[in-house]
Amino acid sequence: MSNDTGLIAAYILDGKGKGEKIGWEEIRNWAPDKGVLWVHLDYTSPEAKKWITEEAGIDEIPRRTLLESETRPRSTLYNEGLLLTLRGVNLLPQSDPEDMVAVRLWIDKNRIISTRNRKLLSMNDLRNSLEKGQGPKTPGEFLVDLSERLVDRMADVIDQIDDDVDNLHEQVLTMQSHQLRPVIASSRRQAIGLRRYLGPQREALSKLYNERVKWLEDVDRMRLREISDRMMRYIEDLDSARERASVAQEELMSRLSENMEKRMYVISIVSVVFLPLSFLTGLLGINVGGIPGAENKTAFLIVCLGLLGIAAIQFWFFKIKKWI
Repeated sequence: MSNDTGLIAAYILDGKGKGEKIGWEEIRNWAPDKGVLWVHLDYTSPEAKKWITEEAGIDEIPRRTLLESETRPRSTLYNEGLLLTLRGVNLLPQSDPEDMVAVRLWIDKNRIISTRNRKLLSMNDLRNSLEKGQGPKTPGEFLVDLSERLVDRMADVIDQIDDDVDNLHEQVLTMQSHQLRPVIASSRRQAIGLRRYLGPQREALSKLYNERVKWLEDVDRMRLREISDRMMRYIEDLDSARERASVAQEELMSRLSENMEKRMYVISIVSVVFLPLSFLTGLLGINVGGIPGAENKTAFLIVCLGLLGIAAIQFWFFKIKKWI
């Protein structure tokens, strides 16, 4: 289907796992006795907006939600339908996984309407499964399959963040600070970005377990509960990764501070050693009469030896005091 019309894809589910791909004409002529209808739209398209607001036959609140540009994960039971907003990791090339892609859903016993702006690979997987005859048979199964695919695609991203954070503690001891600080910042940013949406999404899915949705079967509720538990584990992993990244950052800052203290200590010792020497050379270097040894050819050598002797005495004194 052409995205110029706002229609990304549309199917009539046959109740056996297969979906018949249709266009705008079939959508407008659809009736509940033909099977469950799924319409997937780009909400930024004028034609999609027009169909949702004028032809879809849904109330104002679902209409607004399906067309919202900024959303957070949530689930709301509205009349006999379910209004959901879910998020999936962005796995498109040159994209950040934590920049999660939103999909908005209106689901009732006969129809599914989903909208998005950016491409979401989990929705493509769902479409492929329908075309192969291995897709969801009911609206409840559709919701469960979509939720499961969204969570499955999060696993690799979260595992990668976890591995990156594990490596940070070794890198703190080997890498230069200017190389490591961006790595730590990136790991923390990804963990925080994913955590921001996974928490509300987990609550939205958990809420469905107790909602009185007639078309949601008990097996669907159990699967949603399992998906919610998996998301809870992912949230705990992200929290752990964020804390370990913070510890790695503290270790890095401690190492930098320790190195700075060592450098400042050496500079302080050198300054203390040269302070009396500088005073003596400055005193002997004043351009007035009466400087002792001005006419003696060996005076310069004697002064140099005296300065070396003073420096040696200082180092001996520092050694006794265990300052060096």
